[in-house]
Amino acid sequence: MSMFGNDKGKAARAGNGSVETLLGSRVRIRGDVFFSGGIYVEGTVQGGVFAEDGSTDAVLTLADSGVIEGEVRAPHIVINGQLHGDVYASQRIELGPKARVQGNVHYQVVEMAAGAMLTGRLIHGDAPQKQLPKPEIVKDLADAAA
Repeated sequence: MSMFGNDKGKAARAGNGSVETLLGSRVRIRGDVFFSGGIYVEGTVQGGVFAEDGSTDAVLTLADSGVIEGEVRAPHIVINGQLHGDVYASQRIELGPKARVQGNVHYQVVEMAAGAMLTGRLIHGDAPQKQLPKPEIVKDLADAAA
């Protein structure tokens, strides 16, 4: 078992495995957090969490007790806690069995454990945005069908 209770080594598998920043369970941050390398969140962040541009080895790990209320953007993301906001994983995202996500998850590769909860959509990074027809076009089609 590792120092942070991750005996499967998933964070190490996602990147280089080093945690340079630890936000402990008693830490509460109001505002955005920018990081490179590894960050492990046990506390609460009320704001976005963003990997620095060009940081391809950045790993965000949200512990069981961790809460993020805001947008998250990083190449590798491991979620075990609560996240309220949209998630953008440019390479890989892992949703652990205690993950609770309220928001859309944009991903390239996703792993979702039994028990994880997602209230939102899974959107693959290569998926084109669907364009809905304008309301007047729908009305015209309805009139033509009548």
